[in-house]
Amino acid sequence: MPIARLPRRPDAVRKGKFAALLADERGATMVELAILAVPFFAIMGAIMETAVVFLASQFLDSAVQDASRLVLTGQAQADAGFTLDSFRTSVCNELYGMFDCSKLQIRVSTVDDFASAHPAPPLDPKDPTKWTLEQSFLPGAGMQVVMVQVYYKWPVILNFGGFSLANSPDGTRLLGAVRVFANEPFSSGSAAG
Repeated sequence: MPIARLPRRPDAVRKGKFAALLADERGATMVELAILAVPFFAIMGAIMETAVVFLASQFLDSAVQDASRLVLTGQAQADAGFTLDSFRTSVCNELYGMFDCSKLQIRVSTVDDFASAHPAPPLDPKDPTKWTLEQSFLPGAGMQVVMVQVYYKWPVILNFGGFSLANSPDGTRLLGAVRVFANEPFSSGSAAG
């Protein structure tokens, strides 16, 4: 006579279903993707934002270099209508639309010599959201030492738990370009072209 089997206990049934669930590998790729997607896209976003910030910084530096040549060669001084806004436009023309040019902080001033060319911090140390840089355009005469300062607060998008490129409490990163040079020996009435 065959031996009668006793019905399985409910906990044994549960253990069997759990073991079967653990052994089932369907959907494993989806679970792995879900686990890895967040850090992967966070790293990709951080890499892209870092690249854009450095690209913007290079564009600003190059634009200030090119615009400063107008002062260095005396072209800006020869044009009586060349003002701070004209210099801003010269810088802005080289920025490829990446910047809001109305927010550029610009100061062109003469200094006694190269040793005394110390740019002051453009932001208030007590409240880094406020500018302390007085905007001006004083390009100097031939052979004078000139300091050109241009600053911009670049908006930072990504912030991962305190890891951000922002260096200001308003969520921006200060970008700046400074040039110090001696003007060419042009006369006040004419300039080299």
